[in-house]
Amino acid sequence: MLLALADGPRHGYAIMQTVVVESGGDVRLGPTTLYRTLRTLHEAGLVCEVPHDDPADDARRRYYDITAAGRAAAREQVRRLQQLVDTARTKPLFDPGPA
Repeated sequence: MLLALADGPRHGYAIMQTVVVESGGDVRLGPTTLYRTLRTLHEAGLVCEVPHDDPADDARRRYYDITAAGRAAAREQVRRLQQLVDTARTKPLFDPGPA
């Protein structure tokens, strides 16, 4: 979800759509998971609610943005994931050898 906000503020449904697109459809968030996770990220200071003029003029929509701490957390997670991928590439499962 932090990656979905890296390009700028989004409302909840737009976050859900972005996650689906950016994961190639592998990750789909339901509303309960989305808003529970947003609340957790907000409490951790990783996202914040921001004022926004909604193009659809829907006053119910709340917009969220990633904070500086959220950007740092996302960069750290990407670093850890890259390290894991680098380690995995050294394993024989990528080169099974002779059968």
